[in-house]
Amino acid sequence: MQLGRLDHVNIRTANLENMVAWYEDILGMTSGKRPPFPFPGAWLYAGEQAAVHLIGVEEPAAGEDPKLEHFAFSATGFASFIQALEKTGVTYKLGRVPEFEILQVNVFDPDGNHIHVDFVGPETDGQIV
Repeated sequence: MQLGRLDHVNIRTANLENMVAWYEDILGMTSGKRPPFPFPGAWLYAGEQAAVHLIGVEEPAAGEDPKLEHFAFSATGFASFIQALEKTGVTYKLGRVPEFEILQVNVFDPDGNHIHVDFVGPETDGQIV
């Protein structure tokens, strides 16, 4: 067996509507087709891929700690993404991956999940971290 790319991330949230809005407004994802599961939720698409699956829960389980530090997306359009973050007041932190040409934009969704959006190439030249 050989693994391919990551298919999706599944996130439990007691904040479903705000989470859907954040992923749409901040990351530019779109809500799309989702199987008719017997519980609330949403699938958010990056292009043709349902990359983020949200499951609506009444409240987070006490002591729930899934140990997920972050998940990441590769992207293009660095300048427009930074402008959108600044326009909406979303806090972010830039980071360079040592010995790689990757510039990470680190953000947190409304539930506090760490996401980094990775940019590579000339559009990141000159960015001070």
